[in-house]
Amino acid sequence: MPMDANEIERLIKAALPDAKIEIKDLAGDGDHFAAHVVSPSFAGKTRVQQHKMVYDALGGRMGGTLHALALTTAVG
Repeated sequence: MPMDANEIERLIKAALPDAKIEIKDLAGDGDHFAAHVVSPSFAGKTRVQQHKMVYDALGGRMGGTLHALALTTAVG
């Protein structure tokens, strides 16, 4: 069962409450999303560490319920 953008945002916000999040459904199928996440919590972290923080927030749904996520992160 595909996820919706609101669920993705809710999961990320639960782990990174200070984050500003933009999510787009790339294919209109609920399986392919792009997310841009800006958070002060990313300060001092590498891009890989930032992405891991977001993927951890998704609780193992990547590759399962959430098929694809094009992720960009920034300190903000």
